[in-house]
Amino acid sequence: MKLMPQIKSAMKRVKTAQSATLRNASQKSAMRSAIKNFETSAANNTDNKEDMFRTAVRAIDMAKAKGLIKANKAARDKSRLAKLN
Repeated sequence: MKLMPQIKSAMKRVKTAQSATLRNASQKSAMRSAIKNFETSAANNTDNKEDMFRTAVRAIDMAKAKGLIKANKAARDKSRLAKLN
């Protein structure tokens, strides 16, 4: 059972945290989808592979800028994708 806070500012923090959690999860999921889309296009050697690569790298950079992933993970992911490209 989760207790609701009694203090007005704490109530607002709960709402803010919930919306931030949803937003962060959505953006992280979009990043993962972009990576997965590039990996499948690279495996199938499709003609839009370059566009998918740019989209995936952009998604990784945006996630890093927003603090969803750490800088080292972003660099590692981009390096792995560049190897496939």
